[in-house]
Amino acid sequence: MNLNSGAEMNFDYSETLEMVASSAREFAEQYIRPYVMEWDEAQTFPVEVFKKAGELGFMGVLVPQELGGSDLGYHEYIKVIEEISIVDPSIGLSIAAHNSLCTNHILSFGNEAQKKKWLPKLATAEWIGAWGLTEHNTGSDAAGMSTTAVKDGDSWVINGAKNFITHGKSGDIAVVIVRTGEKGDSHGMTAFAIEKGTPGFTSGKKENKLGMRASETAELVFDNCRVPDANRLGEVGDGFIQSMKILDGGRISIGALSLGIAKGAYEAALKYSQERVQFGKPISKFQAISFKLADMATEIEASELLLHKAAFLKNEGRNVTKLGAMAKMYASEVCVRVANEAVQIHGGYGYTKDYPVEKFYRDSKLCTIGEGTTEIQKIVIARNILK
Repeated sequence: MNLNSGAEMNFDYSETLEMVASSAREFAEQYIRPYVMEWDEAQTFPVEVFKKAGELGFMGVLVPQELGGSDLGYHEYIKVIEEISIVDPSIGLSIAAHNSLCTNHILSFGNEAQKKKWLPKLATAEWIGAWGLTEHNTGSDAAGMSTTAVKDGDSWVINGAKNFITHGKSGDIAVVIVRTGEKGDSHGMTAFAIEKGTPGFTSGKKENKLGMRASETAELVFDNCRVPDANRLGEVGDGFIQSMKILDGGRISIGALSLGIAKGAYEAALKYSQERVQFGKPISKFQAISFKLADMATEIEASELLLHKAAFLKNEGRNVTKLGAMAKMYASEVCVRVANEAVQIHGGYGYTKDYPVEKFYRDSKLCTIGEGTTEIQKIVIARNILK
């Protein structure tokens, strides 16, 4: 999709976008598809697959070339996440979290020394990145966090824990937002990059999840963890404001993940409906089934348009808060509906692990929760339209 050609709106994929899509598709077919159910059942986080993704440039999509990245834009980024999620949403989720949260936070708010130190490692997947905002008692109410950092000479001493963190155990570096001021004060939080192996920084419980089981989710624990001031990202007190800006872009990621799930589930349902014969004809010939497919196809198309419009604004450096929230909310709700209908079209077989729709159904639900629930997106949208 090339939406930046003067007055004319061009909905064809650019040559770069075609190449990126094809490369991501081949990667997913070769390195992911054979192991999808094996990883899901065992909750394996396949680190070697992310290293391969790093070699192909999928772990630093938005990072400049001089820092080891692919130097691409948000249209290409959506395509990478979408194509991989059509095959395995949990791998798509991990690639999205690595790119748009940890890596992008350092890219957006790190100083030159910090970028040079960490981004080449992240962009090539030599290091896997984690990002920590959520805590046990603060999901949507992130500003009420309890994890604190107290200044002590040239360092900060961090105490507390972060919950539901993608790559909480396997991550080599985590960007965490912690409280340096009063609870609830949006200017009372600061971001730090903390490397694995820092004394007092450990991982806790790994979550046993409904879906997205090959994407690792675990606690980050800080017990008198001493971090040098050189690891602080941006100004003291800017952490929460930074994280809200990072989530604006992150919502495009979850929208892309949702789009991949919806397409994967729809394609499986379409294929099955043309092969499954009942009452002497393929079930796709029955209006009840064909109308389901028509609704699914239309909602997928609408999700894709919303997402690429958000990507266009992001590439142009324009405000994407409202549209990012709309795209994330709509695409995530669509992927749940589409996955649900895909199971229904498969009937009893849709309830078994012999067909892919059972997994899309389980994986889809996270998209309406992670990186801001549907309800939070509605608050963001409402605030923006009522300004």
